[in-house]
Amino acid sequence: MSARHIAYTVIEIVILPSGTSDQKQGKSMDTALRWTSADLANFPEDGKRREIIDGELFVSTQPHFYHQVFCGRLSGALDTWGAPTGAGLAAVAPGLIFADDDDVAPDVTWASRERLARILEGGKLRAAPELVVEVLSPGRKNILRDRETKLKLYARRGVDEYWIADWPRHAIEVYRRDGAFLVPVATLGPGATLTSPLLPGFALPLDRLFAGIPFAPSAAEGDDAG
Repeated sequence: MSARHIAYTVIEIVILPSGTSDQKQGKSMDTALRWTSADLANFPEDGKRREIIDGELFVSTQPHFYHQVFCGRLSGALDTWGAPTGAGLAAVAPGLIFADDDDVAPDVTWASRERLARILEGGKLRAAPELVVEVLSPGRKNILRDRETKLKLYARRGVDEYWIADWPRHAIEVYRRDGAFLVPVATLGPGATLTSPLLPGFALPLDRLFAGIPFAPSAAEGDDAG
């Protein structure tokens, strides 16, 4: 009996931004492509976070356990502070859609009731909340995204205050609006207390915020990850 030879065809599925045509694919393809919010619906539900900033797609993996612990703890502290007066609400990883080509999911946001009434539409934030918080993930690309790309985005789009949390180092960088920019005003570490003029009376000791989270200052520069 002769051997039977079976040929297999491998099909690779590539997702391109909407509006991309064969004519656009050439030497200038990388600079011509711009992703939009509509493209995000074409990706599989694979646990990855996909964000679009100025038409560029950023993909990050599922965050570290302690990254998520920090987000839940900070969100809870903000809501506990605001509950007696109904000052506003915190949210973890909400959709924040400034425009079709600026569509992100910050780790934590806080917005006053007054602002929420203007910017919350269809379950998504459609303009800047007062406060945005991002938690650094390991890897140079992830760190640059939060410290440079998102800093510029949030400044351009009207965020009043931006916190960058570095959970392995138990540190928080604080940026506040000065005209058209978000400028650094403090880097807080162990023993410090987190406060903000946006949140009168809010005072959160960092030792309590990071309690139970291992102090591992060398971890932040590791391989790119979520």
